[in-house]
Amino acid sequence: MYTNEDLIKLRHSTEHVAQTAIRKIFPDIKNVVGPAIENGFFFDFATSEKITPELFPRIETEMQKIIDADLPITCKEISYEEAKQLFVDNPYKQEKIEEIKTSAEPFIVYEIGTAESEYYNVDLCAGPHLESTGQIKAFKLLSVAGAYYKGSEENEMLTRIYGTAFYSKEELDNYLRLLEEAKARDHRKLGAELDLFVFSELVGPGLPLFTPKGTVIKEELQKYVEKICRTYGFDKVITPHLAKIELYELSGHAKKFADELFHVTSIKGHEFVMKPVQCPHQTQIYASRPRSYRELPIRYMESEKQYRAEKPGEVSGLSRVYAITVEDGHSFCTVDQVRDEVKGMVNIIKEFYSVLGLWGNHWVSLSVRDYKHPEKYIGEPEDWNVCEKMLQEVSDEMGLDAIRKEGEAALYGPKLDFMFKDALGKEIQIPTVQLDFATPKRFELNYIDSSGEKQYPVMVHRAILGSYERFMALIIEHFAGAFPVWLAPVQVEIIPISETQMEYAQEVKKILLASDLRAEIDTKDATMQSKIRDAQLLKIPYMVIVGDKEKQNNTVSVRLRDGTQQNNVTLAEFVDRINNIYLTKSLGLW
Repeated sequence: MYTNEDLIKLRHSTEHVAQTAIRKIFPDIKNVVGPAIENGFFFDFATSEKITPELFPRIETEMQKIIDADLPITCKEISYEEAKQLFVDNPYKQEKIEEIKTSAEPFIVYEIGTAESEYYNVDLCAGPHLESTGQIKAFKLLSVAGAYYKGSEENEMLTRIYGTAFYSKEELDNYLRLLEEAKARDHRKLGAELDLFVFSELVGPGLPLFTPKGTVIKEELQKYVEKICRTYGFDKVITPHLAKIELYELSGHAKKFADELFHVTSIKGHEFVMKPVQCPHQTQIYASRPRSYRELPIRYMESEKQYRAEKPGEVSGLSRVYAITVEDGHSFCTVDQVRDEVKGMVNIIKEFYSVLGLWGNHWVSLSVRDYKHPEKYIGEPEDWNVCEKMLQEVSDEMGLDAIRKEGEAALYGPKLDFMFKDALGKEIQIPTVQLDFATPKRFELNYIDSSGEKQYPVMVHRAILGSYERFMALIIEHFAGAFPVWLAPVQVEIIPISETQMEYAQEVKKILLASDLRAEIDTKDATMQSKIRDAQLLKIPYMVIVGDKEKQNNTVSVRLRDGTQQNNVTLAEFVDRINNIYLTKSLGLW
């Protein structure tokens, strides 16, 4: 069995084979960089040629010749002068050579073949690599895109080719099948097909507009997460979308998000910042009056907009937007209450994700500070020690088996991050619980203890579903648009066989709506089969067919979106059954 290090070697070596093949076809290319990445590799290069996917078969043919030749891949160290001469016609490598010289690192190159080989290639690279090209067993070029040199929009655009490699054709085929499934599940594609959200050039990119159907999903998620949080003592608050920059300077966020802040001014002299986070606002609710230890813990929850000035090229669908609706919560408590607060928040996460069928398919990260670079964080080292120890103890007590990850902590404290896998096996981190001794001290938050002395509370941050936009992208793709009944924008599509049953269809709809079920009637001038097909494409859980027989017997025929049929169901039975599924948040349909 191979390790992750083996995969990195394989994919990095395959990238070198790819650049060798491309250079064979287009000798004038200037190679820039080509690392192994998660699930594959990419290769950036400058060229005057237009590279399209139609060229991939030709490039792959050359790659296979290089692999079949089983050429050695060798590493050697060269001098600064040798490096300058070797890449004399490549300005990108010349710049890299100067960077290496400044860092005092050695100049390492990897060669494919020998100088006499037809496919000889050499590149400035630190490795690691396989011993020969013949060890590459299965590969595929996937896509081509543009990429700015060094990721800066101020630099020129390069050509980037993505690819992947595996140690067996079976693994590669399985991965390619997953990619096709991912395309079918893409939330941007399904969002348009299911009419969940739209974008407008007039409104601006990165600013999604939720349709009535998309709004249903967002509000159902919000109702449910707030219902759970209330049982754990959270009270809802609302804070404005603007604040003075001083608020974020005090919290430390002005520095952290300096390049991502939206500044708002007016001709009347107003100067505000669109809030990048909720926490500083909520501290001011706590600070609005004196607090006693008897009041603690005080717990606030909020689902409101935050704003981040992301790079335009990084904005994509619902996954990365400028206006983020964040489900956020904070607890202000004593040190002695911290463990119970964290445990309560972990239980909220467990309850919420269990309903979606995701709990159990996850792991937990105990994200601690980078001990070599304490300057990256705010707060006292002693407080950090206490916080990290507490989270480790909670992990041990609750059987979370949290994996310690150095350097992954938040600005103000350590955290527990929950990593879930979706239906395609893609890992995503959303829920988090974070301890914070620093922010209350920065804002001079306090409470009067039992001895009449002022003390700083601990602030415990938690996010259950994070941003609604990103979370909706996750569940659209996880369920492939076939949402559980409680989240389905339309739960029941009523399909009259002909115009003569329209009155009965209206009666059925009225009863369903009165039972808080979401129902609509298909009134199109089309055949019943066409209407059923349309409802299935929209992934509506239930299609209720009404004809003369159903009208006479006050029943309905029910077709589930999986094709299952239930005939002669009384309307009362149908309402009770679906209501029970809706209220219990079941993943089943019948």
